[in-house]
Amino acid sequence: MNKLENYLSEYEQSHQNLANIRIHKFCVPVIMFSLLGILKALPVPSTWPLWLDWSSFMIIFALGFYANLKNIKIFLAMLLFIISQLIILELMRPHFFILCFFLFILAWIFQFIGHKLEGKKPAFLKDIFFLLIGPIWIVKFLADAMGIKLFNSAKDI
Repeated sequence: MNKLENYLSEYEQSHQNLANIRIHKFCVPVIMFSLLGILKALPVPSTWPLWLDWSSFMIIFALGFYANLKNIKIFLAMLLFIISQLIILELMRPHFFILCFFLFILAWIFQFIGHKLEGKKPAFLKDIFFLLIGPIWIVKFLADAMGIKLFNSAKDI
């Protein structure tokens, strides 16, 4: 198994309960979206270019992590996932900070409720990089629903 398959396999182990899975399918994208929104709304030095904000650093870090997984389909899928969220945030500008703040808190509350129902701790408590694996898990679910195969291996994760 490669690094990505290991991460997803381990992530799956703490996401078996149907209620927890449903909560995660909704809350993981909400958390990612709201975190981007919060970071985008934070003030930046006036000397920074107009396009550069705090969310840029998170995006660069996340895309670096996804590139390191060495799966071009996953990288491109995650890039599209991030770009779509940024477009929505831009359309909401400048009124998204409060909404994103409350969505972030609410989504995390539901995530922990899901793990309480699951009876297992969140995977990110073991390895912080699982915070970046959750979105891949969601994108894989969406791709599967559309009939798009994101993995080249014979074993479907």
